[in-house]
Amino acid sequence: MTRHFLRDDDLTPAEQREVLELAERLKRNPYAERPLEGPQSVAVFFDKTSTRTRFSFAAGIAELGGSPIVVNPGEAQLGAKETISDTARVLSRMVSMIVWRTFAHAGLEEMAANATVPVINSLSDDFHPCQILADLQTIREHRAARKGGELSGLTATYVGDAANNMGHSYLLGFATAGMHIRVAGPDGYHPREDIVADAKRIAAETGGSVTILTDPVEAVRGADAVITDTWVSMGQEGEKAERVATFGAYRVTPELMGHAADDAIFLHCLPAYREYEVAPDVIDGPQSVVWDEAENRVHAQKALMAWLLQQG
Repeated sequence: MTRHFLRDDDLTPAEQREVLELAERLKRNPYAERPLEGPQSVAVFFDKTSTRTRFSFAAGIAELGGSPIVVNPGEAQLGAKETISDTARVLSRMVSMIVWRTFAHAGLEEMAANATVPVINSLSDDFHPCQILADLQTIREHRAARKGGELSGLTATYVGDAANNMGHSYLLGFATAGMHIRVAGPDGYHPREDIVADAKRIAAETGGSVTILTDPVEAVRGADAVITDTWVSMGQEGEKAERVATFGAYRVTPELMGHAADDAIFLHCLPAYREYEVAPDVIDGPQSVVWDEAENRVHAQKALMAWLLQQG
């Protein structure tokens, strides 16, 4: 059966651990896995502009022995002159995998339902699961390594706009890892209730926990990792002034980090806007691991692609 990765809980806890362990091996030995040797082709669609997603997937596909076919907006008939389902059927005859950075998550579901090759969500309005794999790998390197590499039992806090794809994916992905995930945002900017319910169900099975808060200080208290994201995502530029005022109390400053564990790390999926969601002293300071986090997109996604191909 073809396996897809559309949302974080498409991997079981054991499968997530397998992918993360493979990512660590590939970081040490980048060319150890060559499942796309040939080269086989991978279709990589971008409905949204990108830096890290574009480069990490293109580099990763090449290192796995494959050839990325990168498609920018307007360069294909996907969803316009040709249905998503028909595109999925056609591409399944031509490529070994489909990667799609898009808007509506329903499009990815339709693609996966009709494709006979793995489909990977490289970002949708609802989830950003590949970023979470990279974040988990980074936390394993910097915090979990001190306890035998296990993520379970660690506490991570995400602060800011929690009603977005990052908030949803942190809940699902970190609960799957058995972590205690806290998400803090102002009233009206909390994750969807169904996602919270899914994450709590997973946490009950893995020994983790899920907590939704409004107080950023309470949220980061004692945390092993503090995470944020931009307050003004793509398409929200017209709301910038309003959003900056709304999220001002959630800015990650040295003072806020002071409430976390003494050896807490700071993560941000980038791009970052210094003086808005994070102070320069934090993102450029000794607790920041954002550059390792960015690099780990390559290793985590390579591991995911290799693992999905092995399942088929």
